[in-house]
Amino acid sequence: MVNIGDVARAAGVSRSTASYALSGKRTISPAVRQNVERAVRELGYTPNAGARALATSRTNVLAVLGQFFDDEFAPAMLQYILGITNRARELGFDTLLVTESDGVGALTRIAASRMVDGFVLLNVAEFDERLAPLRAISQPGALVGLPGDPAGVDAFDLDFDAAGRLMVDRLHEMGHRELTLVSQPEHVVERGGAYVWRLADAARARADEHGIRLHHVFGSSHQPDIGRDLHAVLDAHPDATGLLLNNEAAAAALPSVLASRGLTSPADLSVIGRYSDEFARTFSLPFSAIDSAADLLGRRAVEHLVSRVRSDAPTDSHVVDLIAPVIDDRGSIAAPPPRR
Repeated sequence: MVNIGDVARAAGVSRSTASYALSGKRTISPAVRQNVERAVRELGYTPNAGARALATSRTNVLAVLGQFFDDEFAPAMLQYILGITNRARELGFDTLLVTESDGVGALTRIAASRMVDGFVLLNVAEFDERLAPLRAISQPGALVGLPGDPAGVDAFDLDFDAAGRLMVDRLHEMGHRELTLVSQPEHVVERGGAYVWRLADAARARADEHGIRLHHVFGSSHQPDIGRDLHAVLDAHPDATGLLLNNEAAAAALPSVLASRGLTSPADLSVIGRYSDEFARTFSLPFSAIDSAADLLGRRAVEHLVSRVRSDAPTDSHVVDLIAPVIDDRGSIAAPPPRR
């Protein structure tokens, strides 16, 4: 069985240096840490969790608190989880995925048990009841999502306000004057999904500035309901020449809906979505979109959380990191078709 001595020899460092590089108890140069981590991967070294916890007061486990809601598109949530778990593994941490509905109870129980070194919170609501206990515990935490009051926590999210403005600006530049925005189900907003109204409110305000007529509707997160919703939207607003999608299920269903109506994009309808690149590849989506940056957000949250775990130093300084939106143009944006 590979031990820490084998790792040290492979990395060309002392046993204590290899141990410190893995535990984070002392400052180790980035180059040395990389050599040790490379040796760990190549040798397949797995530290004894019990011994490590006794020696370092750490478990090298991060808890991920999230839920799979019926009114949200589950594959989209998986992209965030993959970003978190992959980066945690690269940094030498395991993850404990917790999906129970009582988020406060789960966080409090796990924190008291000392079974994890830190927490990553998903499904962050505008007024998230998990934030008060997170601020009170000794373990650090990071949010993937922006609450109404991020004081005392580290939060990472896409800048949804900027995303809404960017969508409208791009179609305005192309000459569009009537658009439709399809958002997540209204229940998501009622539950505290502020990203829905942040994008929608910013898009509406920008549309008003440009003199654009913007129709806003809420769509289902499931088939076949979302297909029927899209047909209803296209029937209700036949003069809208641009479609904005803040709903992954709508993006996945749109190709078949357009095909059934004999429409193509962008010849008949310009489309801009908001979803991850991986999501676009999975569903072979041809639409231009703002990357929701699920993988990047998960990785940034873990990197920051691990740095806090390894520093062992409390701080009053917290970050709110909003990723600027960028449209990946896949060819679904063009000037509006001539009016019939």
